[in-house]
Amino acid sequence: MKRPLVLPSKEKEDKEFQNLIQFFNETLGFCPNSVKTMYHRPSIAYAFIELNKAVMENKGRVTSSLKRLIGYISSNVSGCRYCQAHTIRAAERYGAEAEKMNNIWEFRTHSAFSEPERVALEFSFASSTIPNSVDDNIAENLRMHWNEGEIVEILGVIALFGYLNRWNDSMGTELEAEAIESGDKYLKQKDWTAGKHKY
Repeated sequence: MKRPLVLPSKEKEDKEFQNLIQFFNETLGFCPNSVKTMYHRPSIAYAFIELNKAVMENKGRVTSSLKRLIGYISSNVSGCRYCQAHTIRAAERYGAEAEKMNNIWEFRTHSAFSEPERVALEFSFASSTIPNSVDDNIAENLRMHWNEGEIVEILGVIALFGYLNRWNDSMGTELEAEAIESGDKYLKQKDWTAGKHKY
């Protein structure tokens, strides 16, 4: 793409929106261009931010860093390089171990990952394929390691990134410099590039 489908809104006067996007300063260190693009229809931006906050709130054992790694696996399966960079950056900011981030695609066998983490990441992979490949074996493994509320949290992350992957790849959302830096740091060895998200 020669440019994003729609450019981010430059809205600065909506104080409620400015307050809401402070959430992203914690998670990423900046407000994503994707959210600014959604603001062309403010109700979409508001609804997305509230959903994001609800999904990322920790009620059980699913940690903030694991949620971002789940989002990364889902985004990688979907092919969204914008969200891959965002999720690996947020995982780092929430304390994910470098060994996990550097070996995320070896999650099935690498010693950095616990069995519950492997099961959650396998579920993320299967949930994100088209057609969906969650089967009884994956479901039973998930139930062995996570309770119902935690499974809802895990699938909430996967579903949230399903929306974001479609939004950002179709929009051609421009990647922010900080996100590119994180992508280069942790994902370049796996052939990650900004692709169509850099102009």
